[in-house]
Amino acid sequence: MTEKVSGFINRGPQPGDLIYLVVKVGKKSLCGARFILDEPTDFKPWADAESYVNALTIKNVEYCNPFDISMLSTPGGKYWAIKYVQGAKPINDESAVQFLDQEFNLNKSETLFKFDLEPFVSAPEEDKITIDDEKELKIIEKEIPDVKINIMGTFQTVQFSNETDKIKGLETLVNENFYFLFPQFPENKTLLIPENRLFKTKGFKVDGNNVQGIRTIPDGILIEFDKKLKNPFRINLIEYECYGERKQKEIDKSSYLNSIIIPQLMRFASAFSIITDEQTRVKTIESWVDKIIAYINGDESQSTKFIDWIKEIYPDIKERSIEREIEKLLIESFKTNLRVLLIIDELSTEQKSTIKNVVSSFKLASGDTNVQFAGYVVRLVQKINIINNESEYALTIQ
Repeated sequence: MTEKVSGFINRGPQPGDLIYLVVKVGKKSLCGARFILDEPTDFKPWADAESYVNALTIKNVEYCNPFDISMLSTPGGKYWAIKYVQGAKPINDESAVQFLDQEFNLNKSETLFKFDLEPFVSAPEEDKITIDDEKELKIIEKEIPDVKINIMGTFQTVQFSNETDKIKGLETLVNENFYFLFPQFPENKTLLIPENRLFKTKGFKVDGNNVQGIRTIPDGILIEFDKKLKNPFRINLIEYECYGERKQKEIDKSSYLNSIIIPQLMRFASAFSIITDEQTRVKTIESWVDKIIAYINGDESQSTKFIDWIKEIYPDIKERSIEREIEKLLIESFKTNLRVLLIIDELSTEQKSTIKNVVSSFKLASGDTNVQFAGYVVRLVQKINIINNESEYALTIQ
């Protein structure tokens, strides 16, 4: 509620859905708020953020004095909790919908009720609903058909050839399917520039007692727009890495991660950090902003999209001032709202945490913000049961 963002363990909830927020207190399930889901986001401000595969911002927030939802047992029967509460799924029972709406309106409040409880990361295991008995399962499946998980296909992980192979390369396939793979980056709110030779940076590396300049090039740039933020643009420097078919041994993967991948990400971060001298840093930012604007102006659809974004922020802005405003906001983003985005075919939670700590240690030019980091594991899978002669593939994301 503080951050105005909600997270779910499945992809069920979508923008526009009405969500009732329920808290387990002792043996009671108490509702204290409701809201409408707004837009997908990759902002997950929770200690167990990895658990939530689907995050959306929220709007139209309403509060109430907490009321017990156990009365849902009247329309829902003995297994009402499994029917209405377990997992994030729609409530289609009209009587249940009416009960929630009526009770909420009866208890409506202007302020959020705060429970006097110790904070916790996730619900204790004993509070989670599990089904171990076969007879009980049969009864539940009969009463609640949608409780069953229906497997639509079975797949086996196969290796990408490498990063850049035009048929089976990680970078190639992700760029082709980017907006399907990353719904948290909607196309109408982002600009993807998949040009791996368009941008060059000059960061620094330490070699003994000497600090040496070194150039590096990201595989692409993703610009996000969110008018609710102080700085509505966020710059993502995309790095694709792939162990692929050639690096199968753990020792080879570990060596590649530590000697190639992490230093590369550090160079991206350093190029815009205060550890790089101001003249070099400013020159890099100005050069990149010029190339971004040239890229935007070279594509009418992208140009229209940026113009619409600026008009959302400044409805009365004059046409001749729009490009100058885009330039100003982009420059500010490089100084205050920059993230390194790693897309790779294998990465453990521990490795991800290590990289995040390393990258976020670099302070940006603003002085009070640091470079951010996000890592996504993308795998190539092939359908096992192939009916026709054509191989069927899919991409998975973690």
